[in-house]
Amino acid sequence: MHENFQRATPPLTGRVVGRPTGGRPAGRALGRIPGRSSRGVHMQSVGPYRFTHMLGICPVGKVWAAIDGQGRFVTVAVLDAAAANTPGWRESFAGIANSMSQMPDGLTFSYADFAAAEPWVAYPAEAGAGGEKLFQALGQECQPVPTDEGGTPSPVSGVPQPVSGAPTSGASFEPWAPHGGPLPVQPVPTPQPAVDAPHSPAPADPLPYDPFSAPVRLIEPSEPPRRRTGLWAAVAALVLVAAVGSGVAVWAIAGNDQADPGPLPNVTATAVPTADSVELGLKPWAQAAPYSPEERALAVAAPSLVFIEAVFTGYVRDAATNAPVRATPITFSRRCSAFVVTPNGHALTSSSCVKPTEENVRRIALDTVARILVREKKLDSKQVESYVQTNLAKTRFTGVDAGTEPASEVYGQLNTAKGNVTTDPAIPAQVVRTLSPETGNIALIKLARENLPAVELNPSAPLADGTSLLVLGFSTSDTDFRTASYTPQSRLVSISGTGRRGSMSIYRINQDLGVTSHGGIALDPNGRVAGMIDQAQARPDRANRAVVPSSALDTLLREAQVRNALGESDNLYRSGLEAYFAGQHSTAIAQFDAAAQNSPANLLAQAYRQNAVERQQWSRTSEGSVWPLVLLAAAGGALAAGLVVLVVLLTRRRRRVG
Repeated sequence: MHENFQRATPPLTGRVVGRPTGGRPAGRALGRIPGRSSRGVHMQSVGPYRFTHMLGICPVGKVWAAIDGQGRFVTVAVLDAAAANTPGWRESFAGIANSMSQMPDGLTFSYADFAAAEPWVAYPAEAGAGGEKLFQALGQECQPVPTDEGGTPSPVSGVPQPVSGAPTSGASFEPWAPHGGPLPVQPVPTPQPAVDAPHSPAPADPLPYDPFSAPVRLIEPSEPPRRRTGLWAAVAALVLVAAVGSGVAVWAIAGNDQADPGPLPNVTATAVPTADSVELGLKPWAQAAPYSPEERALAVAAPSLVFIEAVFTGYVRDAATNAPVRATPITFSRRCSAFVVTPNGHALTSSSCVKPTEENVRRIALDTVARILVREKKLDSKQVESYVQTNLAKTRFTGVDAGTEPASEVYGQLNTAKGNVTTDPAIPAQVVRTLSPETGNIALIKLARENLPAVELNPSAPLADGTSLLVLGFSTSDTDFRTASYTPQSRLVSISGTGRRGSMSIYRINQDLGVTSHGGIALDPNGRVAGMIDQAQARPDRANRAVVPSSALDTLLREAQVRNALGESDNLYRSGLEAYFAGQHSTAIAQFDAAAQNSPANLLAQAYRQNAVERQQWSRTSEGSVWPLVLLAAAGGALAAGLVVLVVLLTRRRRRVG
């Protein structure tokens, strides 16, 4: 996580997160897990909790039953180290745990350590299957682990002392008191073995008969039978518990068959967004950790990104005679990125893309002629560059007439794009104002469409050496320029140096997104424009590794008397995002609906609406399924206790009879 995004919002990978909503204070940095057994043997501790046995297992982690130093029971979800070291998993584990806790009637955890080698979250026993629900939200189904038959578990180690450290998020936390050692266990009294009375040997001679002794009863009457009140009470309790357990089971099964409370289309049972039914150019939750600051920034800005193709048509002429070098016109195109800054279609892009200099246009036209000659087998492919250099000073690129400018057309496409498209969904555009490459390399264009999603500029965005930025622009992996498809891509980069372009400062970055990313956006943590991606003109390859500051973009807009502003649909969309990330699903759905209706080009509004519906249904399903499981577990525990009581009573009775 880079420094700008850390300052903007509390990170999800903090050392410890206590209870996210009021109540008991959270703890210091908690202990880590040295290793785990599969059945609770050689049990360990995390933080103030001692594992007793494993409850479930999934491909990325395990769920344990545990107890704290005060004898309270919890369930602990532990993410395996391999998954935690996989990019995105640790952040998703932390983000979803926090998100679930912030939902209305959410699943609040007791303690957590998201920075441990194996991150973990502890849920109180009254929360039900908290650990299983967390992994379910990550798309992982936990399989229950059967309890081993027989054997005596190894003793549980004492509670480790807390490690010093401070939580990283907002509220000040108090340290939880360390517990002394293992819980005291009352010894179970061991019954003494029965000892038979020693048998005396019979006397050698029988006793003499005494006719005056008291008569002895030859048949002793048996004692009256003992009442079996305890036994029958245990049997009655057992029957009652079995009946209750059966009723709860029937209710749980019947409850699973109930109809959904409302129509929720295209929904899957996961809290991780999918939105597969909406064809998107960019999915913020796929290019950044779910619910992270980067996802929010991408979600805010991505709808405004535009793919630009500028098409130039003219004739390459001999500079001395004005005779065309070729009889047919030469057509070539330039492709780049742009972003909308007003709802009525004003956008900012690179001037070298939509209005290159005359020399640059001539160079590209000669390169096109040379490649045509290569296809006609009139020129060797190795001679293309020398052909351009030899003829650059001898030619001109003009319109139909020698004294006219070549024709140019500009088109824009939102979401996904394909090259060489000049009809719908391509949107025609006009160049309004430009700054030359030497003074800024910025262009203002006007797309011929209204109600487009816009983005805000941040002219005061801090840019300095070492600052991290999230860059966003169009890119492609296709090698055939004529049929290539383009999609928005993002990347986290760092400013590696500064330079000058006329009177303006520019900033060099350490990575780029590809040849069509110039004109794209460098984002601040709130999804506003901190700068525009541009070509690094000092580099031999002219890679898109420079950023023009947003203050220069704002100056160009003011000179053109265009005000950067958001439309009604933009504000609705941002309100929907705020509600979505706060877990207010119903509000988010309503806001996204309104935003999508007002601005159909904003496909992310539709996608996030579907994600909100999925999360809402997942929340309802989780709430409806917890209590049957809790009651079934309670009934099962009572049934087991009844069986134990019955066995004890029967055993004692047999001993008395024996």
